[in-house]
Amino acid sequence: MEQLDFFTVPSPCIGVCQVNNKGYCKGCFRSRDERFHWNEFTSEQRRNVVRLCKQRYQRVMRAKLAKEAEAARVEEVNPQQSLFGDDD
Repeated sequence: MEQLDFFTVPSPCIGVCQVNNKGYCKGCFRSRDERFHWNEFTSEQRRNVVRLCKQRYQRVMRAKLAKEAEAARVEEVNPQQSLFGDDD
């Protein structure tokens, strides 16, 4: 049974239109094709794109947190002395 659509699925665009190294928008995490064909998509396709964007966002945030944790761990193991001697 097909579900009736009472509301359109809004675009996830937040106005940060830059592409990352994997080809996804840094603002909304859509691919080039997803951005260019958004207006042609059905509501179901749009919901699927939003779901994919959320997954991509979560993957990026997990990688960022892991990188920050690794940097903090390395800093604890090998603390660099201050060049200006202000660590007294």
